[in-house]
Amino acid sequence: MKEDRIQLFDKTFKPYIRHEQIIAAIDKVAEEINADYRGCQDIPVVLCVLNGSIPFTGELLQRLEFNCQLVSIKLSSYQGTQSTGTVLNVMGLTSNVRGRRVIICEDIVDTGNTIVALKEMLLDKEGAADVRICTMLLKPDVYDKNEKLDYVGMSIPNAFIVGFGLDYNELGRNIKDIYVIDE
Repeated sequence: MKEDRIQLFDKTFKPYIRHEQIIAAIDKVAEEINADYRGCQDIPVVLCVLNGSIPFTGELLQRLEFNCQLVSIKLSSYQGTQSTGTVLNVMGLTSNVRGRRVIICEDIVDTGNTIVALKEMLLDKEGAADVRICTMLLKPDVYDKNEKLDYVGMSIPNAFIVGFGLDYNELGRNIKDIYVIDE
């Protein structure tokens, strides 16, 4: 990977996770999900949490070996580089999940506020039969919920990152590698 730093607004970022490592993590997660769902008679829902999870979900879908339906939702809990602690439902579910098994695809889980609120909403309000959580990245140092994460691509330290779907004020999502803030 080139040691080029990138500039997004007022912040500089340096290379952190190469694209090849990201793809290897997605391959591992896909194997685990396929082992759990292979041969299923129902059609599980793969729920892409917009916008950050689009690249991750797209790569993951290509590796799933069972019929599934892609559904999206848009939530927000970030402003700049900080989590607000409040989860906003920006755009509702694009399809009904009542009675269905749902695999939430998230780009990153840090405090867990968003993912726990989403799982609760899917089970209680939307009537999903089962909800599993799949995340490309986990920050175990700040994840403070009791909720089990079913599929984790890789664990990382608590640092602000961009690339492969992750953004800083909506910029950086299109970068194929992941960069970490250079302070």
